[in-house]
Amino acid sequence: MNTARWIIVVCVASLLAAVGGYMWAQRASPGTGDGATAAGAARAETGPADGKVLYWRDPMKPEIRFDKPGKSPYMDMPLVPVYANGKSGSGGVAVSANMRQSLGIRLGRVEKAAMTRGLAAVGSVAYDEHHTSLVQARASGFVVKLHVKAAQDRVRQGQALAEVTVPAWVEAQGEYLSLLNNESDSSSALRAAARARLLLLGVPTAAVLALEQERKASSIATLTAPIDGVIAELGVREGAAFAEGELLFRVNGLGSVWVNAQVPESQAGILVPGNEVQVRAAAWPTQVFKGRLQAILPQVDPATRTLTARVVVDNRDGRLTPGMFVQVAFTSPAAAPQLWVPSEALIVTGQRSVVIRERDDGAFEVVNVTIGSEADGRTAILAGLEEGQIVVLSGQFLIDSEASLKSTVNRLSAASPTAPEPMP
Repeated sequence: MNTARWIIVVCVASLLAAVGGYMWAQRASPGTGDGATAAGAARAETGPADGKVLYWRDPMKPEIRFDKPGKSPYMDMPLVPVYANGKSGSGGVAVSANMRQSLGIRLGRVEKAAMTRGLAAVGSVAYDEHHTSLVQARASGFVVKLHVKAAQDRVRQGQALAEVTVPAWVEAQGEYLSLLNNESDSSSALRAAARARLLLLGVPTAAVLALEQERKASSIATLTAPIDGVIAELGVREGAAFAEGELLFRVNGLGSVWVNAQVPESQAGILVPGNEVQVRAAAWPTQVFKGRLQAILPQVDPATRTLTARVVVDNRDGRLTPGMFVQVAFTSPAAAPQLWVPSEALIVTGQRSVVIRERDDGAFEVVNVTIGSEADGRTAILAGLEEGQIVVLSGQFLIDSEASLKSTVNRLSAASPTAPEPMP
């Protein structure tokens, strides 16, 4: 029994001696400690076998360059070298061909082009208030007969609206008629004044001409439509009296109409007054109505954050009527050429906009970009990419997650304290 215990003690002592000798050899090895750090720095300066370090950068802010290695002042992670052969010290995220197919990764190219920016919106048709005429009473009177008896009736210019009698008109016609019968030269100035008085009282010009030809005063005058259009407001009825200054008829023309389109305030920059606009109505899907952007009204709807774009549309055929909903297509002149990527390639958060770029070695890396306007499914890139580079269109969220996880592991590894050296 004592012999067995002695054998066990000898074996344990031999094992401890072997482990201690191995750890002592590891400490004395030239591949660790300061010697290894110096060797790694030397390898970083010369690059991966065939390149020389040009500068260092933060993988999350690749547009900023550093002239020496260290820790990034922005992301609290070690800087990675960029070599003369175009490779980066960061391994990126490598995805095999089979995995690309499984993840459904699609690629696109950064292109430079001059695009014509467009915008589609929904609008409603309204009266063109620049073509509105009023028929107003300049003296008190009565409606003898009403020819147009309902609002929204269409009328033609010169069409009879109502027959009225105005006592002040009868009196003024009598004075003018007495001066017409007097052919003396001294009464010419009085005749002109009496004629001007008739017109100021609102007597229709046709009634004044009839008075001069027939030399007979009439107690009834006919009011006519001043323009083509519809009766937007009817202020009198047959047999009713009206007072001086009262609105009798309001006629709105339909030769041109307004289309008020609601445009997001973020897209208002592409709208230029005077540009041509195309309008389509559901009732006539094959017809395109031509119009021009007249103005952008200076008021934002606080509920929808939209601006009202006023478009003047030719409507001589009368097909567009107020209240219709229409589709409006705005266009703007082509701007200077700039970089564009498909909008689906962007990952936009509240703090940054990134894309996943494929490097020359086949690995993927996260690139911060500055974006501009969006048009036709493509977004302008103001900084961060170059023409011809390859970007990921689908599956980029998985790659971005892998890159973020890798950066987190690197930061944790760099921030972890050095393990204590074992005792010999």
